[in-house]
Amino acid sequence: MELTEIYKKGKDLLTQKDVGFVLGSTETEFVPRHDRFIIDRYTFSQCCIDAEEAQTRCQILGVEFETPVIMSAMTMPIPAIAEDGLLEVAQGLKAAGSLMWTGTPIPKNLGELVATGVPVAANVKPYRDRKRVHEEIEEIQEAGVNWVGVEIDAGQGTKIRDRIMAKDCAPFSTKELEDIRKRVNRFLIFKGVLSATDASKSIYAGADGIVVSNHGGHTLDYLPHPFQVMDDIVASVKGQAAVMVDGGFRRGSDVLKGLAFGACLVGLGRPILYGLAADGRYGVTAVIQGVTQELKRIMTMVGAASPERIQRDILICD
Repeated sequence: MELTEIYKKGKDLLTQKDVGFVLGSTETEFVPRHDRFIIDRYTFSQCCIDAEEAQTRCQILGVEFETPVIMSAMTMPIPAIAEDGLLEVAQGLKAAGSLMWTGTPIPKNLGELVATGVPVAANVKPYRDRKRVHEEIEEIQEAGVNWVGVEIDAGQGTKIRDRIMAKDCAPFSTKELEDIRKRVNRFLIFKGVLSATDASKSIYAGADGIVVSNHGGHTLDYLPHPFQVMDDIVASVKGQAAVMVDGGFRRGSDVLKGLAFGACLVGLGRPILYGLAADGRYGVTAVIQGVTQELKRIMTMVGAASPERIQRDILICD
């Protein structure tokens, strides 16, 4: 199946299931509509004479990737989509040379997912019960993940339309994040950064990487798209941490825009669910590979032969 067909088939199948409600977003559902509007504002400066065929391999925080396209953090809907869904996603991402990023709840078979050989990142939420947070961090590390993620943006939990999902959460302080840094012996990523202020505090607290993200529209209504804040965030980070991004990315052209803004990796959320629903592990692989092939084509024609050679000035804003 081609990418457009996978997305359509997967979305149609998901909307027929009870779990399909996760495709929605908070309250007015402004965020996903606005994401597409902002992404579409940018076009490319073509520069194709003497162009080299592009390749997408990269190495980020100790992990070798075949592509800068990865899975965004999520767990809850996957087991409801397919039997052994988490394992199917892990195997599909491994075949594509990508990374699996789990969310909450922590998968009971996290160690089994790691054992497939796919690089794995796993998140914890800022539960008001900080002892629970610390216990979950230990559980994640014991499973052997590559990266530990902390959702700094879920301090008021998560919400889909009018339904509160994650509850009993409270914002982290800088001191608490510094304490988490001391407990983590792996690469530590703070997810949900949407301001230069939080980016600077993340660096101060010891983050190895940050994810610029509006959480798929599942935390607050009327959040900006990452592109509206990326320039300020990248400037504040000053190369001291890996910068990643997610938020409404669907095609290779979207990914290239994210990389041009300074991200080293771009996450896909709903597209992974579409791929799983459409064709199991093979659908997940097809999504990553399809987006990557689109990315390679455009990279070649804008004069960017590798991810590290992508420049901000390939983008033209209307």
